[in-house]
Amino acid sequence: MLHRSLIGLMGIALAAPAFAETDMPFALDWKFEGPAAPYFTAIDKGFFADKDLTVEITAGQGSLDAIPKVATGAFPVGFADINSLIKFLDQNPDAPVIAVMMVYDKPPFAIVGRKSLGVEMPKDLEGKVLGAPPPDGAWAQFPIFAAENDLDMDAITVEPVGFPTREPMLAEGKVASITGFSFSSFLNLVRLGVPEDDISTILMADHGVDLYGNAIIVNTNFADENPEAVTGFLEAIAMGWKDAIADPEAATASLVERNPAADAELEQRRLQLAIDANVVTDWTQANGMGDIDDDRFANALEQIKLTYEFQNEPDASAYFTDAYLPEGGFSLD
Repeated sequence: MLHRSLIGLMGIALAAPAFAETDMPFALDWKFEGPAAPYFTAIDKGFFADKDLTVEITAGQGSLDAIPKVATGAFPVGFADINSLIKFLDQNPDAPVIAVMMVYDKPPFAIVGRKSLGVEMPKDLEGKVLGAPPPDGAWAQFPIFAAENDLDMDAITVEPVGFPTREPMLAEGKVASITGFSFSSFLNLVRLGVPEDDISTILMADHGVDLYGNAIIVNTNFADENPEAVTGFLEAIAMGWKDAIADPEAATASLVERNPAADAELEQRRLQLAIDANVVTDWTQANGMGDIDDDRFANALEQIKLTYEFQNEPDASAYFTDAYLPEGGFSLD
């Protein structure tokens, strides 16, 4: 007969999991809003757990907040604007961080205007007041947009505004248009009572700007030591987006569970806007989600030179790798 203590030890051994889960805290670039819902869906549906990953999601205060978190190793993975990452790596070439999965094939950088104030097309900005928060990601790309659309910057009055006052100033007619993320500024204006048919959303990506948007970024030291974890993480992310595309209402419920103060209807619309304009594009439908087009990325780097002076010669391979993606990307069907 086995000794009772030995039996107890055997029971503990049998109850132990076959594989220890890998902790992968995930740093978002912004608040818990609609476009973050797919990541909470991946938690609730067990997509991360199925890959032996434990994922806790933390809100952020912009890409310039998320990138250093990953570069320092405080977080192994994050979500950030690749254009901000490119500039960060130019200034910190030895930083162990790289983009591994494109999420916003079309960036949400936009000019949002009021039709009643005469703004519907890029040229309409001339002779009018444009409200732009100095730290705004869309404003940072505006010179590229202006160059591609042959805008006379001297004919545009740029009014520096704060993030909290940006949409209210447009709603009150104090400016004719603003820079911002398409899915955020549009819905903020609707919430302020601006009629939807009076709002014009000029997406920079539809007017000559070849830049990409937000991507999953990873600490390269962590990735070198845990390549299977990174691959599994990206697979779970893709499954979360696929689920959110198929059932945005359920995905929004996962989000609202973490942000009870959120307006579920509003955040579902915000998620849907991001899906329609930024994630499900002609390119991702043909080529899958996650990868990038090399020629477009090369042109994007040339466009960045219009607004940013590189300290080092740009190297696309230093900013993005497809090493953790399946060939052909992730299907969204």
